[in-house]
Amino acid sequence: MDRGGCRMNGGGGGESSEINGSGIGSQPGMITLEDLESFSEDQLSDSGNGSLEEGETMEDDEDQERLLHYWQDVARGHRVEVPGDMAEPIQQITSNNNGAHTRERVPFTLISRKEKLGDVHYEKRHYEKANWACVTVSEETYEQSICYGFMRIMRYICQQNSAGTYLGMTLPIVTVVHTDETRRNLMQAVTVAYYLPDQYQAQPPQPYDDGIVIEEWPAAIIYSRAFTGATNEVTIISEIHALAELLDAPGECVGDTFIIAGYTNPAHANRQNEIWFLERP
Repeated sequence: MDRGGCRMNGGGGGESSEINGSGIGSQPGMITLEDLESFSEDQLSDSGNGSLEEGETMEDDEDQERLLHYWQDVARGHRVEVPGDMAEPIQQITSNNNGAHTRERVPFTLISRKEKLGDVHYEKRHYEKANWACVTVSEETYEQSICYGFMRIMRYICQQNSAGTYLGMTLPIVTVVHTDETRRNLMQAVTVAYYLPDQYQAQPPQPYDDGIVIEEWPAAIIYSRAFTGATNEVTIISEIHALAELLDAPGECVGDTFIIAGYTNPAHANRQNEIWFLERP
């Protein structure tokens, strides 16, 4: 796995991974960034494998192992291995998803909005400089990269940090991707980034994983277009081209670096995502 930072200012990626019609990430049951974060006990009960009986909780070792084995079974079919040391982070994220913690949103100021016939084509936003925990990975597929990257971020959120505490989830979880000059192929290197909650912005807890970097991203102007459904290589390339066609001056944006922001569980019928373009400094 590659290690490195993830500033929101463009830059290169890894080796090219050609996009084809296979739609790797569109396969049902694929673990993606938000799966491990937002999977609830109710969804686990509906899954069949590893279901909870009425009155049971996920607080004992048996339930922790059952939840881990469920994710291992799902992931294995898509060439993603969930290691045993993910049992506790998965349980913590799942338990805290059920109302124990409020999910903080990344703050921004809306500059303008382009609409036509009541439909929002895109928004222009200003994001202040902020600290993000970032990890860059380079696996064989995009889905593998974001899965392995987010599992490392999960460990950091769930006590594997210098504060020794659960830090809390923020939204969106973002992935930084790079394309070739034609914008038809994604590069292999993918950066997974987690916005530090406000209470940790001044003094971010340091990760135990030396591949996770705490970076202060500079203030940036973002052009954001919402879309629903799965995120995979095919849909990302499609959304990049869709937003580029809508912008009045696409040349003012970074041409090879883009951000995918995820807000909801991908199991949801109307999964909420955004594609972000970065205005050149």
